[in-house]
Amino acid sequence: MTEKKQIAVGGQAVIEGVMMRGPEALATAVRRKDGTIELKKQAFTSITQKVKFFGIPLVRGFVSLIEMMIIGIQTLTFSASRWELDLEPDAKAKTNKQQSKLWQQTQEIFSYVIAFGLAFLLFGLLPYKLSDMMHLSKQDLYFNLFAGGLRIVFFVIYIWAISLMKDVHRVFQYHGAEHKNVNAYEKGVELTVANIQLQSTIHPRCGTSFMFFVLLVAILLFSITDTLVSVFILKAPVPMLVRLAYHMLLLPVVSGISYEVLKFSGRNINHPLVKFMTVPGMALQKITTQPPDDSMVETALVAMKAALDIDYSTHNVKIIEDSK
Repeated sequence: MTEKKQIAVGGQAVIEGVMMRGPEALATAVRRKDGTIELKKQAFTSITQKVKFFGIPLVRGFVSLIEMMIIGIQTLTFSASRWELDLEPDAKAKTNKQQSKLWQQTQEIFSYVIAFGLAFLLFGLLPYKLSDMMHLSKQDLYFNLFAGGLRIVFFVIYIWAISLMKDVHRVFQYHGAEHKNVNAYEKGVELTVANIQLQSTIHPRCGTSFMFFVLLVAILLFSITDTLVSVFILKAPVPMLVRLAYHMLLLPVVSGISYEVLKFSGRNINHPLVKFMTVPGMALQKITTQPPDDSMVETALVAMKAALDIDYSTHNVKIIEDSK
């Protein structure tokens, strides 16, 4: 049992299901309307293990972030395709009639552009513009504290606002199911639905905590960089757009540092300093994770067992083959 606890496992919630990542596999389990669980499992080795350079500290954080974003989009697309099969016949026929494959792809691309544009506006341009309007450009530390504080406020408001949506609330319940399963596994308790339901929906290695680390690390790193640029390079206050431009270029460094901090916190969760550092991210998980029902916990359990190569034959599971 001790050896099992040393194996890292984690994942993400998807539409009516959970994706789990184990040492050598990805597994996505989706609950269908008839109660069956459909499972897609695939072998997986991170590029940080395949390419030595991508696995070194700081570099691996940004590479892992991009890698998991790609995997996240793929698994969400898979879960959405299974969910669409359970639409009412009239709704399904209407959807198929009105949307060609090309039109669906166009809509997806457009939605990504809108999402990234909104993210740039809320977490990039707007905080900087407001900080500049407050005449903080000559005070690098205060500028970044104010802009960073605005990013945190916008982030929390955004998460809270989408949590009010019914469909997002269900995704957050599956997120809670994922955390309960991981907590149960890491504690070494018997993996039954009843035992798993006793576990917390909060976990220190959650992506929510990672995002908070990113926001906090950005404040510190940007403040130091701005001071160096203004004092030793420009010898004058940094213009807002120039500041925004090189801050964007520094995002891989910010994500790399945040990743290492998150890994350290996961290994030393009982350290007083680590507990203090993880408070904001874990508090936000009160929104991003919601109590799941037993069917959600079982769905996440199937995904975790499959990802860790544990027998899941006692569950009502249908294997979905990769169409590629």
